[in-house]
Amino acid sequence: MSGAALAIVVVVVFFLALYLLQRYGDLWKQQRLVLLGTLLSWYLCFLIVFILPLDVSTAYPGHQSITGLHMETMCVEPWSYIPDGVLPVFWRVVYWTSQFLTWLLLPFMQSYAQSGAFSMVGKIKTALIENAIYYGTYLLIFISLLIYVAELLTIGITAANTWGLFLLVLLLGYGLVEIPRSYWLSSSHVYLLSKTYFKAAKMATEKAAAEENLADVMDEVADVHASVRYNHFLRKCVDTILTKCPIEYQEEMGRNVESSHGEQNVLPTKRSLFNLHKKVISAVQRHRQTQVQWLILLEEAFHLEDVAKSKSSPLRRFTRSFPLAHHGWIRRFIYTPTVEWYWECVFRQGFCRLLAVVLCLLSAAVVWSECTFFSTHPVLSLFAVFIQMAEKHYNYVCIEMASFVIILFMCICVYSTVFRIRVFNYYNLVPHHQTDAYSLQFSGMLFCRLTPPLCLNFLGLIHMDSAVSHQDRIQTSYTSIMGSMHLLSFISDGFYIYYPMLVLLLCFATFYNLGSRCLNLLGLYQYIADDELASDLVDEGRELIRRERRRRQRAEEGQNRRWVGQFYTSNNFSHNFVRGQDNLFSTLPHWFYWFVLSVPALVSGLEGAVWSPGSHWEDENWLH
Repeated sequence: MSGAALAIVVVVVFFLALYLLQRYGDLWKQQRLVLLGTLLSWYLCFLIVFILPLDVSTAYPGHQSITGLHMETMCVEPWSYIPDGVLPVFWRVVYWTSQFLTWLLLPFMQSYAQSGAFSMVGKIKTALIENAIYYGTYLLIFISLLIYVAELLTIGITAANTWGLFLLVLLLGYGLVEIPRSYWLSSSHVYLLSKTYFKAAKMATEKAAAEENLADVMDEVADVHASVRYNHFLRKCVDTILTKCPIEYQEEMGRNVESSHGEQNVLPTKRSLFNLHKKVISAVQRHRQTQVQWLILLEEAFHLEDVAKSKSSPLRRFTRSFPLAHHGWIRRFIYTPTVEWYWECVFRQGFCRLLAVVLCLLSAAVVWSECTFFSTHPVLSLFAVFIQMAEKHYNYVCIEMASFVIILFMCICVYSTVFRIRVFNYYNLVPHHQTDAYSLQFSGMLFCRLTPPLCLNFLGLIHMDSAVSHQDRIQTSYTSIMGSMHLLSFISDGFYIYYPMLVLLLCFATFYNLGSRCLNLLGLYQYIADDELASDLVDEGRELIRRERRRRQRAEEGQNRRWVGQFYTSNNFSHNFVRGQDNLFSTLPHWFYWFVLSVPALVSGLEGAVWSPGSHWEDENWLH
């Protein structure tokens, strides 16, 4: 198995990063450089997390001490053992590539993607100008540290890890409480429905604001379109802007341009066209995001309301208000309406609560270990105790599994917070391919800055980092590359030891929703169950969902009536026997007509298209 585990992890992690990028980004419409930079940053960060447990087992202290006593026959090589010399090179490539991405390339690509220039050269020039101060600061720091040439790399690594640890503790303190609590609260159907109504009310406001902003920007585009003639040198720039506009606005501008030929508008400058191009890209993206998020919220609200109705159903079959657009083979043969009813109405609540309890225990273990990992005699860190117990029995698989579970849970707490936070309209990761280029690259920057200190903190929790535990033992290859903090003792002995204890205070603040209450005071409303304003927004959202449900029902009924009219118009047979002409079918009973007319509706799966006997039979005008 020499090197096989490493190769498997490298391949699996790549597809994991690609799947997440496909879920949040648009692989077919977004710029290739943006997608490549984001994919590479996510991939490298996930690689560090998944391969570090293999590094821990490879640098297993018990293995090394037995070898030193010439007892090689008693030493069993780990199944995932990686040959000597591979991991140091691997860590150097992964770490320095990720640091190059987060501090140099991705900030440049952010400005490049947001630029309103119309050519590649113009975008590069804009990006360089916007990042001049950013890069100039780095250059000044670099020149200042030239007097410490021998220790320059260590100082750089220390500075990057210190900044990352500062942000890491903030995100970790939120995720350790919010993730278990979210699963516990999601077991309550009433809570989920109320929160969905709250989100619908907020999203309706954002959707209206995005539509209004898009309309204003389109008015500016229309003015520019009318003022710049087709023989003008700026016309090519205007045409480029028009291609970024929605189709309906393009058609409207094409119709209205004829009536505005006599008007004399002020000609725009190239700089104003740059700014307008940037505004169009942002407005169209935001409008598309709100439309998709609104549709997702509607489907979620309808589903939760259907769950509430299905709970009281004696048939024990899940009934939907509106049929699904696509029925895959999983829903047809595995996740049938009966199975769905049992999951949604019976098992889901217990499963969510059990998972919440398990996650809560893991969170408590992380908090305890963060506050006590500096103690080596006695060993108080629970994770260090688990690893050392596995060491005594030479259980490599247990070491790897324990390490993987611990670091994976910590990563979920941190990364999920990155995916959930939103900074106004500048940073917001939206699923269903709706995340803009700026947010994708910003998330890549955060991952690259958070992952190294996260892994270093994990090694400290299990007492595998001598800079923290002050123990003389074999170090991992990861620590040998980026964990040498002895040069700056005030950081390794002070900040790295005591700052992680702040996670306890952050957990208490998150538990009592102090952050959400502060945001409510600032007008950035968050859902809190006992808040009066939240209750008003829940009522508003409930009414919006009810109104949208009625609109969809009317649209579906109209579609069914049109389908029925087309069916009778194209079928002389049905038209003749309903009108009672002298043939065999005119003598058949009344209920037979109702049965025959119901069959097409049943086959097509259209709900609400089955008529009751005697509803429209005597009205011949309805048939026409």
